[in-house]
Amino acid sequence: MTVEFRPTVAVAPLEVPVSPTPTVTVLAGPTAVGKGTVSTYVRDHYPEVWLSVSATTRAPRPGEVDGVHYFFVSDEEFDRMIDEHDLLEWAVVHNLSRYGTPRHKVEEALAAGRSVLLEIDLQGARSIRQAMPEAQFVFLAPPSWDEMVHRLVGRGTETPEQQQRRLETAKLELAAQSEFDHTVVNDTVERAAAELVALMGLPGEQGR
Repeated sequence: MTVEFRPTVAVAPLEVPVSPTPTVTVLAGPTAVGKGTVSTYVRDHYPEVWLSVSATTRAPRPGEVDGVHYFFVSDEEFDRMIDEHDLLEWAVVHNLSRYGTPRHKVEEALAAGRSVLLEIDLQGARSIRQAMPEAQFVFLAPPSWDEMVHRLVGRGTETPEQQQRRLETAKLELAAQSEFDHTVVNDTVERAAAELVALMGLPGEQGR
């Protein structure tokens, strides 16, 4: 079944009003929208941004590096982090694996005066809003539903059953767009990253 989805924002990054530089910016959105790709681009091209690395109990995908893409931990280690209050937020994603944001790493970056970007799932974003209401929340949206399906299937990292589960989850996640302060459309990675950095109150690549 085809789902109609139209992002509710214009896509021209230069017309987006720039808010004062926030302490923390949270980037979330539906599955397969490209949150990791946009965040990685920001990390690689805007060194003044500190990108949080999440801990997860899922197995690494091909090409993922421990400590760079995620901290891959056992269920026992994740339990220890919960018990010792070392997670700023955590959630079970797709009813399969747990993800969380190590608290001490974020606190160290803030203490150093860095601009912090948290790339997390919708559940985690809701938890962060309660813990850090002063943070800025950005929803990363696909150009269309069909494009998001194409990206998920083309990724080739999930079984058909897992793909279907993710798409069902994505339908619910898209409905949460109104909970966020801003929406950025991921039509191209470079443009979406530039708009996100502008919302963080930082100069673009050409302005540095």
